[in-house]
Amino acid sequence: MTKLFPRVFASNTEDVISDEKLFHKMSLFQLFISPENLDIQPTFQNQTSWLLAQKELQKINMYNAPRDKLMCILRCCKVINNLLLNASIASNENAPGADQFLPVLIYVTIKANPPQFHSNLLYIQRYRRQSKLVGEAAYLFTNILSAESFISNIDAESLSMDEADFENKMKSARARLSGLGSQSYQNDHDAALTAHNPKRENTLLHTKSSDSLSGTNETPIKKAESITDLENKGASTLSKDRSEATKIFQEYPYMFASVGDLKIGYVEDLLNSYKQLVFKYVCLSKGLGDAKSLAPSISPLQASKDSDNHTTLSSDVQTKSETDSSVDDLFRALQGEGDNVRKFSDVKQ
Repeated sequence: MTKLFPRVFASNTEDVISDEKLFHKMSLFQLFISPENLDIQPTFQNQTSWLLAQKELQKINMYNAPRDKLMCILRCCKVINNLLLNASIASNENAPGADQFLPVLIYVTIKANPPQFHSNLLYIQRYRRQSKLVGEAAYLFTNILSAESFISNIDAESLSMDEADFENKMKSARARLSGLGSQSYQNDHDAALTAHNPKRENTLLHTKSSDSLSGTNETPIKKAESITDLENKGASTLSKDRSEATKIFQEYPYMFASVGDLKIGYVEDLLNSYKQLVFKYVCLSKGLGDAKSLAPSISPLQASKDSDNHTTLSSDVQTKSETDSSVDDLFRALQGEGDNVRKFSDVKQ
């Protein structure tokens, strides 16, 4: 199938048209849709996990084999399943079912909005070996097909919105897409399509060159703030209102924990939280163009050994920036208040 891929993927004109329509619809919906519109309970809302699920689904165009494309969907679904399961355990609720899973999957799919999504699903249906498309794989794939069908037929009623409000939001979204955001929208779409069809690249380059020669002027883009600037701004805001900061950090169950509070059963949850934090930080760093010191130059174990031998770390690790200081001060202040706000149900019991 890898060899046949260029000839059989999105080879039907109707499939290509369906791809364009679906991509455009999701581009509109993602500008105004909220979890509440899909009746997703606050207990099951977790933007970090949703971001991971979106990234997994967006990888679908990186592969040519039906199995590899299907695995992207399965990994996306498993991230969502883990989120729902952990949330239900934390809130002492019943295990989540399809009524909780499908709305989250729909929301993640809209936010991910992978190009040629319709063709990808058809490709898996047509060419994935049927003897392998059974059990959990078949169940989750059926759910993603249901999500596509729901998105294709979204209306005001399905989003629990007033008809007039829905039309106004759609009109506003169309204006934003066709206005200032149209260039970014087109670039992202073209990049994804070029990955599947390299012949498009020359055409796209020729078109962009023609636009430049015609004297088309674009509004200068403001340089994005660095992670350090954003962190400094956030720390400064939280420092002004400690009570609000404490309230915000209560949402993170391990923030105010001490070593004695932790049990072996928390290791998996902590590891998942750590992975999500690192993933999100690296993505933000890359997105902002901050390629410096994304990871420590030495491992924690090696650093511990070096400290025993009175070996100093590199100057960039030794030196604290103003941002680091303000964040550390805030963290210490919050840590002092943590004894009164711990949320470990097991410890309380």
